[in-house]
Amino acid sequence: MAVIDFGLGLVITIALILIFISGVTIIQPYEQGLWIVLGRYRKRLNPGFNWVYPLISEVIRMDLRTQVLDVPRQEVITKDNSPTNVDAIVYVRVIDPEKAYFEVVNYHVATISLSQTTLRSVVGDMELDEILYNRDFINTKLRDILDEATDAWGVKVEAVEIREVDPVGTVKEAMEEQTSAERKRRAAILLADGQKKAAILEAEGSKQARILNAEGMRQSQILEAEGERVSKILIAQGESQGLRILSVGAVPLDKKAISVLSMDMMKKMAEGQATKIIFPMEISKMLNQVGQYLGASTEVPEVGETVDVEKIVGKAEDILGHIPKADELRREVEKIEEALVKETEETIRTGESLKEKAMSDKSDIHIFKSNEDESSAEPEDSSKE
Repeated sequence: MAVIDFGLGLVITIALILIFISGVTIIQPYEQGLWIVLGRYRKRLNPGFNWVYPLISEVIRMDLRTQVLDVPRQEVITKDNSPTNVDAIVYVRVIDPEKAYFEVVNYHVATISLSQTTLRSVVGDMELDEILYNRDFINTKLRDILDEATDAWGVKVEAVEIREVDPVGTVKEAMEEQTSAERKRRAAILLADGQKKAAILEAEGSKQARILNAEGMRQSQILEAEGERVSKILIAQGESQGLRILSVGAVPLDKKAISVLSMDMMKKMAEGQATKIIFPMEISKMLNQVGQYLGASTEVPEVGETVDVEKIVGKAEDILGHIPKADELRREVEKIEEALVKETEETIRTGESLKEKAMSDKSDIHIFKSNEDESSAEPEDSSKE
């Protein structure tokens, strides 16, 4: 009998220990518990060790971490009647466990259903192009609407992200054709702009070439004229000097000398290849006139008589004028060479400036073309989304 009593006591003790242990509740750091006793809410259980009434208590654990809810894919008709498949992701977090449990049956299902209807409403009021490039606006608007609606459930909507916008097949084909046409248009504009700039540069180069050729011809003509002028001056001065020497030497000539010179002249005429030589009838009279023209006198001056040549002929400076010396001619040539060097340097600088301008225009064309390619790639990327 004692053994039976001992066994019964042991069983009761173990049962009481088990009942006590069943009342122990451990709440994790990211959770909070709702303690319900016999259908009546008692209080909120904080993280850590908690003991509740066993057998008659119920503890509801609420996860306070941010949760990711996947909004199912659905087809939406946009404002411009373009069928589009859209889905999204909603990030929510429980901030009031009592409301999240007592005010709504299942806040996960409720939030997803509300997100579907709100997404359909927002996207339906926008055109397809706006949806493709204005996602930030859609995300912000959806977050504000959902956060206001779920505030009564103790749930905060932290963010909403549109995950995919996929137009249906016919709409996507139309968008691809539009993108292709836009690229062809931009390519035609770039090609026409490049041809325009090339024609401008070619015309500018031709203009500069003609200017340089004209300038070269002008300089050449100036140099040729200058050389011809100097040459004529030197020839004329040489002839003047010869005439002066001849006039100085002809002063003391007499008739006999004139006769000797005339006979020598006729001798030279006879040495030619001509078979006929015609002399005037009064050749003696002609020789007399030549002698008088050259200043010959029939009277032979005596030896030692002084003849004033400058009085008879005149001063050399008055007859010949200024004769340039070698130094003066050298300085004139150096001036001409310096002018040619300056013209050559200006020509080189002009050519370099034209080359730099052509290179800068070419780089602007490449930059503009690359920017156009990047901007034209955006509609294609959006359509893929």
